[in-house]
Amino acid sequence: MVTSVVAAIVVLGLLIFVHELGHFLACKRVGVGVLKFSLGFGPTIFSRRVGETEYCLAAIPLGGFVKMIGQEDDGSEPDPVLAAQPNSFAVKPLWARAFIVVAGPLGNLIFAALLLSILFATGVPVLTSTVGKVSDGMPAAQAGLQAGDEIVAVAGAPISRWEELSSAIRASDGKPVELAVRRGDQQWNVSVTPQRTEGKTIFGEATPIYVIGVEQSSNFVMERSNPIVAVWLGIQRTGELCYLTVMTLVKLFQGVVSTSTVGGPLTIMTEAGKQAHNGFAALAFFMALLSVNLGVLNLLPIPILDGGHLVFMGVEKILGRPMEIRHREIAQQVGMFLLISLMGFALYNDVHRLLVG
Repeated sequence: MVTSVVAAIVVLGLLIFVHELGHFLACKRVGVGVLKFSLGFGPTIFSRRVGETEYCLAAIPLGGFVKMIGQEDDGSEPDPVLAAQPNSFAVKPLWARAFIVVAGPLGNLIFAALLLSILFATGVPVLTSTVGKVSDGMPAAQAGLQAGDEIVAVAGAPISRWEELSSAIRASDGKPVELAVRRGDQQWNVSVTPQRTEGKTIFGEATPIYVIGVEQSSNFVMERSNPIVAVWLGIQRTGELCYLTVMTLVKLFQGVVSTSTVGGPLTIMTEAGKQAHNGFAALAFFMALLSVNLGVLNLLPIPILDGGHLVFMGVEKILGRPMEIRHREIAQQVGMFLLISLMGFALYNDVHRLLVG
């Protein structure tokens, strides 16, 4: 329990810091003054002023904020004296304000790519193409494959990973596939015809797939990439996680993914503890996944989130002037209600999981 709490605080604290640091650095880049940089909400545990900025650590580690000169987070009119200063957020051109808003989520995505790049460079476990189990009556069993056999080639192309075998079978479209099989000191070729069956996507949707009736073993190797390849793989995997996050939201609205899968701080705490026990690599990947989620969710067009601010700026670009204060205040209140409702629903799911299992 203690490990879970500490791991969750470290993970959330670091991700929030990265997010707010993105906003902070963007402010410095375009010349906007920052009055307060806070990690957490509620009572202040520690604060220190350096120049114009007060750096704070608050008691509730579930968020943070960067308070800029000439900006009010609740959508109300900023202090006219501060708003008129040359380092005010309010006087900066639209592109500069949009850059500051986007920099927070962008910071989370860059941080995720960096974590994943480090993992690829230091080594990630990759399942080998060794067969763990053969299902009776399926094409692989009929072809004589046994548990422990190693598939070393598909259609003459050498393979060593389970994913390579799986991809080749899925892409076969039911046509015979020639496999090179190694058992001990013996090696031979065998032809198998994949069988069509009903599978499920990562979102639980039914989809036709082709299988031969084998399962992977627990054998794996640590695969390390050179730094350049590792960076590319980190960026690529971050893009894949962004896509999965967006599609998960779409499937939630479509009713394909159950709303019971939505988790809150208790779920994060539980998973952080599990991954911490599994080692640095597991915790780092979990942190990268959360960082992508934080970055993408903050870009949703909901007032009070970064995406909501971008919507306001889009309206300003179209109208040629900022939205009226009254309209912004109403939108911010609606956004706050939606955010609190979502947090309450996530917390309900957390408690339900703890009670029901």
